[in-house]
Amino acid sequence: MRGVLRAWRRVRVAGRASGRCADRGSATVWSVGAIAVLCVVFGVVLALGHAVVVRHRAAGGADLAALAAAEHWPEGGTAACARADRVARAQNARLVRCVLTGEVSDVSVESGRGPFTVEIRARAGPAGPADPRPPDLADSRPPADPRPADPVPAPTLG
Repeated sequence: MRGVLRAWRRVRVAGRASGRCADRGSATVWSVGAIAVLCVVFGVVLALGHAVVVRHRAAGGADLAALAAAEHWPEGGTAACARADRVARAQNARLVRCVLTGEVSDVSVESGRGPFTVEIRARAGPAGPADPRPPDLADSRPPADPRPADPVPAPTLG
């Protein structure tokens, strides 16, 4: 054991004489610092990814719940909102608000926990008419050409 200690002292004294001892162990400190920074960056990327997933889950649940409520509007507002709540729970979301105005449903759904809680609003109802004109004004003639006529006649070669 004494021989090892003497050898260690000789190495240490020789290192001090050559000036190499001052940097001894600095690579370890730099490595630990770099690993800590990479861990923080990785954690932030994971948190952002989780936030995106929660937002998409809430949007999908809101869309499906609004469609379910709009589909069941003839059964009454209570029954339609109960159906929307069931669909939202099946999508791992919570129905926050459900309002039926005629055939149009307006729902808000919440998903996630803690700082990753997201609330999304969606509306659903019947599609509008294909032709915005009333049926009695619709005709089979093609629409007129919207370009104005050329006021100057084309030159003739001759």
